[in-house]
Amino acid sequence: MSEDIKNTEETPARPERQERPERPSGPRPRRTFYKKKVCKFCTNKLEVDYKKPDSLRRFITERGKILPRRITGTCAKHQRMLTTEIKRSRALAFLPFVTK
Repeated sequence: MSEDIKNTEETPARPERQERPERPSGPRPRRTFYKKKVCKFCTNKLEVDYKKPDSLRRFITERGKILPRRITGTCAKHQRMLTTEIKRSRALAFLPFVTK
């Protein structure tokens, strides 16, 4: 009986750890630098207007979501204005809330 107890009390064997692949030696690949995006409203002296849905469509996705600053490149001031104008335009049915 003591042999049966010993067999059940043994801990299960752990799976062996997989070794990580080694890094290639030599210099690291250089990061590519992207051109800084510039606010279209500041550079072209454009005005954000809810009555111009064609100009606002550039700042929303196909699904109707407002694109963030990091994608569009607008400054913080104009992004806030853009958001309110898009919402106004949606409320007056110039722009859709959701497109299917």
